[in-house]
Amino acid sequence: MLPGPQRIVCLTEETTEWLYLLGQEARIVGISGYTVRPRRAREEKPRVSAFLSAKIDKILALRPDCVFGFSDLQADIAAALIRAGVQVTVFNQRSVEEIFAMLYQVAAMVGCVEEGQRQIAAMRVQLAQIEGAVDAQLAAGRRRPHVYFEEWDEPPISAIRWVSELIGLAGGQDCFPELAAQPMGKDRIIADPMQIVGREPDIIVGSWCGKHFRPEKVAAREGWQAVPAVRDGQIFEIKSADILQPGPAALTDGVAQLHRMVLRWMQSPAGMA
Repeated sequence: MLPGPQRIVCLTEETTEWLYLLGQEARIVGISGYTVRPRRAREEKPRVSAFLSAKIDKILALRPDCVFGFSDLQADIAAALIRAGVQVTVFNQRSVEEIFAMLYQVAAMVGCVEEGQRQIAAMRVQLAQIEGAVDAQLAAGRRRPHVYFEEWDEPPISAIRWVSELIGLAGGQDCFPELAAQPMGKDRIIADPMQIVGREPDIIVGSWCGKHFRPEKVAAREGWQAVPAVRDGQIFEIKSADILQPGPAALTDGVAQLHRMVLRWMQSPAGMA
């Protein structure tokens, strides 16, 4: 038996996916109801929490020896479990490097340092390859597109830090980099949507926190018809599970989707510097 906790409850999806990738899914005894990666986790594990709430009695009945949570938003859940005598580890990763640090820490906690390092190294290679492809486009006279990432629509909320960083890695420029460092969504609200128009995004990416993204609704916003992304049909969706999960998904599938969108734009006539 490998060292570390043997009965783990994951209150968010990223630690669940990472434990599956490490081959340690047998340790998981409970997951978030929002988990979709990997798909089979929903069939194999009991769902015991949402994001801001959890079934404390159900979690305690599972007799966890460790609970993994994410951010200050789950502080109340963590406090209730700690008072009940449960070991709780809450990560607060908000940047790409902090995500890598979280992945390493979880791997170490379950005795899988070598496998964790191997997979982390593979993710870093993928990111380096993406950066190399972007450098090649820039050297060929292409320019970086301005990318507006919308995490929510009413009110509009712009990209969180790790998403903003991945936009840059993928070859784009975040339209609202000054807001990306704000960890709370309420601090990334764009009060006047015409500010978005003024940033002239070449690409718009929507990921409405689990709600179905509607590009036609974005294109129909008053005063947005002259926005380059709207005019040129460059409005796309990335599922929130692929990009707003601060874990393996964002560093693999999420950034890859961003890069494909950006690369197509850079290779189009609009992408000429």
